[in-house]
Amino acid sequence: MAAHQEKKHSEERNRKSTQNNTRTSQGQWGRAWEVDWFSLASILFLLMFAPLIVYYFIMSCDQYQCSLIDPVIDLLTGNKHLSDIWNKTPTLTYRAAGIYALWVTFQVILYVFIPDFCHKFIPGYVGGVQEGAVTPAGVVNKYEINGLQAWIITHVLWFANAYYFHWFSPTIIFDNWIPLLWCANILGYAVSTFAMIKSYYFPTNTKDCKFTGNFFYDYMMGIEFNPRIGKWFDFKLFFNGRPGIVAWTLINLSYAAKQQELYGQVTNSMILVNVLQGIYVLDFFWNEAWYLKTIDICHDHFGWYLGWGDCVWLPYLYTLQGLYLVYHPVQLGTANAIGILMLGLIGYYIFRTTNHQKDLFRRTNGNCKIWGKKPEYIECSYMSVDGTKYYSKLLTSGFWGWARHFNYTGDLMGSLAYCLACGFEHILPYFYIVYMTILLTHRCIRDEHRCFSKYGKDWKRYTAAVPYRLIPGIF
Repeated sequence: MAAHQEKKHSEERNRKSTQNNTRTSQGQWGRAWEVDWFSLASILFLLMFAPLIVYYFIMSCDQYQCSLIDPVIDLLTGNKHLSDIWNKTPTLTYRAAGIYALWVTFQVILYVFIPDFCHKFIPGYVGGVQEGAVTPAGVVNKYEINGLQAWIITHVLWFANAYYFHWFSPTIIFDNWIPLLWCANILGYAVSTFAMIKSYYFPTNTKDCKFTGNFFYDYMMGIEFNPRIGKWFDFKLFFNGRPGIVAWTLINLSYAAKQQELYGQVTNSMILVNVLQGIYVLDFFWNEAWYLKTIDICHDHFGWYLGWGDCVWLPYLYTLQGLYLVYHPVQLGTANAIGILMLGLIGYYIFRTTNHQKDLFRRTNGNCKIWGKKPEYIECSYMSVDGTKYYSKLLTSGFWGWARHFNYTGDLMGSLAYCLACGFEHILPYFYIVYMTILLTHRCIRDEHRCFSKYGKDWKRYTAAVPYRLIPGIF
């Protein structure tokens, strides 16, 4: 009888917790309603300088062999003027515009018009129609999860062309890299502007819109939560997952092909970058259904931050290691190559296992085993907007007992491995680890601020039990 009562009590708490996700979503999900001065200053800085940062990195490789310092020295000493650098920069071409338009159109077709078939024959893969989290307006959107399928089809065609059809050179991406940058910027700004106009005149759901009254903040961070066209074209999922991430591995393959063309071989460092980043990309698509429950989908609105960021920032700055290795091929010693590979694989193992432990704990309400033992957790209570008390559980077992965001630690280990493959001659390939450290640390702080607002004193109990954010014993 006692066991039956405990089971009933647990089920009731789960039901209330699920209800509360809808009731409190208006207050806890999405971006801010108001803009503070620091946020506005940060946004103005990014809107003005983020495109220039991307251009500077790519230009430095094209004109200065990937040196980030030499362009500044040239300008300060008067050896060159800005106009000299700009005049040497390749312009937008009809060829690049055609390539980019064909690429985006192809990914739209794969996303919207070809239902997923991978889940029907790949064991363990979750694809097809899946439900997302509850939106602030209480809507549960449905998604056609077919990213893995799109990635497979795209890469099969890529290799078929490279080894059989020969319609275009495998170096086509590298050869048109800067003209393609202009195309990506045009799409990024176009889709961001369209999303803002759409939110005013024909939003998908008016209750899922947030207007601050500040044009720059609304433009960058977005107004609509889930802008859509038709039943299946979801702006947020498409631009987060396609076309940038599908292109990520193609871009690296194009770099490898260019290295083969220039030097007659592909170095082991280039192979490492292709393999380790390829694992990351495949993991994203294998777990695309899980991605629907992450902060990107559950909290971010769709604006310039995602629209331009996914079109330009991601494909151009996340692939700097491969670009660098075209200009500076590095052949690693066997021990160094194995060490970097192990660092990347261990980082991936930590990243994936940590997320799996949390997902398993949530799905089973703690009725599972982690590392062969019943999981430990802290039970927290919190109040909904209507004053009702609810319960939740915060895992303190497994990797989640080591640090509160140990999945990010694994992610950073993988990021460092990409950079180490490039050696130590230039700082450019290390931009990625610096950027990811800042991004994930900021995300830690943002997540914890939200959790403290939700759980209050129970969150303090949790942080006392798991005192470190990322690195046990240090931070």
